[in-house]
Amino acid sequence: MKEDLQYIKQRFNIIGNAPLLNRAVEVAIQVASTDLSVLIMGESGTGKESFSKIIHGLSPFRHGKFIAINCGAIPEGTIDAELFGHEKGSFTGALESRKGYFEEANGGTIFLDEIGEMPLGTQTRLLRVLEYGEYIKVGGASVQKTKVRVVAATHVDLVHAIQQRKFREDLYYRLNTVPITIPPLRERGADIIQLFHKFSSDFAIKYRTKPIEISTEAKDILCTYPFPGNIRQLKNIVEQMALLEEVVMVTPEVLAKYLPKVQNHTLPVLYKKWNNNELLEKEYIYPILFDLKRDIAELKALLFNLMGSGAINHPIIKEDTRLFSTHSDAKNIAKQIHLLEIAQSFKEDRLNCTDASHKTENLSIEAQEQALIRRSLQKNHGNRKNAADDLGISERTLYRKIKQYEIEEFDVKP
Repeated sequence: MKEDLQYIKQRFNIIGNAPLLNRAVEVAIQVASTDLSVLIMGESGTGKESFSKIIHGLSPFRHGKFIAINCGAIPEGTIDAELFGHEKGSFTGALESRKGYFEEANGGTIFLDEIGEMPLGTQTRLLRVLEYGEYIKVGGASVQKTKVRVVAATHVDLVHAIQQRKFREDLYYRLNTVPITIPPLRERGADIIQLFHKFSSDFAIKYRTKPIEISTEAKDILCTYPFPGNIRQLKNIVEQMALLEEVVMVTPEVLAKYLPKVQNHTLPVLYKKWNNNELLEKEYIYPILFDLKRDIAELKALLFNLMGSGAINHPIIKEDTRLFSTHSDAKNIAKQIHLLEIAQSFKEDRLNCTDASHKTENLSIEAQEQALIRRSLQKNHGNRKNAADDLGISERTLYRKIKQYEIEEFDVKP
């Protein structure tokens, strides 16, 4: 089996011996002899198309055509016609009937790269091809039959796309019969140096120059570099050095000119999600931040009013005017409360809420808050807007507190 693996990698130009890479090749070999649909997952530039060629080259469909299609590169308005063909006059510019890729590749293999970029309507058509082997041309009426091996690939999280209603769940499970995950270059260790030498040799032949070598120190840098563009990025870097550098030995100083600075890949997953779908993340993150800001403001206002009423006489009150510096009434207060220490005190009270004395203290604070709200409403003759301004809280918060404490209008009439 090991000999077969090395032969297959050599035949399809797969460089490296990383365990994760070998496992991916083994799965591709095993599934190739079937007619199952395959989903190849991996970052951009990891060589997903090479694996689709392994599956095609070892499959019963190997005598048919192999057609690779980048779904993200075809405009949404024309992708159906490209894949399934169209009839004459079916849309503006359709001057004659045309075969689609599924008709052209009948008996062969279609590689659908970036399947996550496929429009939902096209996904529905594709699902019917996978389920029943049939489709209808754009503008046509008759059902066409096809027997095509479909291999799909993506660099996006399709489960997340399903949650966002951008990818059909039934299509995902139909494609994901046998998944193949290709590791990113940064997880392949010494494979990076093997690929460097392979590209160096190729470009030396192409440009009729001496192959560039790499020092031990530069190798260490390459093996720790995250390579966000994976194999494609490494290939481009080697080609640039082969063309532009006069020196044969690549040192860290030379390498530094060609390795762009990138963000650390050890950042939380949220970082990647923000970049992949920035508007979506902002939709969730910004409201949370605004709510947090509002809660802090309300906590300040509550503490300020409790201090003014004498309900709090905490030993950690200090001479610190920073906390309530934005409140106009704070100038009349000689001693202020340190917000973080008070918040920690409240947290400890909650954690020990089983203690009866703490329950009494919590109830006392609520009673003081109710009294302040009633007093402010009485002072402002029931005008909630003025009462909220007087208390230093938002009108919406005041409404919520009135409902929480069941304060009726007759309770606050002077």
